[in-house]
Amino acid sequence: QVQLVESGGGSVQAGGSLRLSCAVSGYTYEAGCMGWFRQPPGLGRDGVAFITGDGITYYAASVKGRFTISQDNANNTLYLQMNSLKPEDTAMYYCAARSAGFCNYPRDVRGFGHWGQGTQVTVSS
Repeated sequence: QVQLVESGGGSVQAGGSLRLSCAVSGYTYEAGCMGWFRQPPGLGRDGVAFITGDGITYYAASVKGRFTISQDNANNTLYLQMNSLKPEDTAMYYCAARSAGFCNYPRDVRGFGHWGQGTQVTVSS
């Protein structure tokens, strides 16, 4: 059974940084994909960054150059380093995983079957 537990959210001023972590258990799919999604208040859940088992990464245009996704396979942890944060980055952030399809499309909520409970990120201006 796949379990994903996020941590590292919080409140930060614009321009600041946060690092989110996702503790992963029960997931060993080399042909799968792991990613971070976010959901602002009252809006839908959108993909932010994705990574395959061999480290190929994909980013949403809105975060490219500011966010970095990485994984520590030895410690079963997925990370999202967020720099130069903006108020529009405020959202609940979710860790997600799927067992097949690498990080090919669809890279949206329909394509992922395993989810964490989320961690809140608030960026003030």
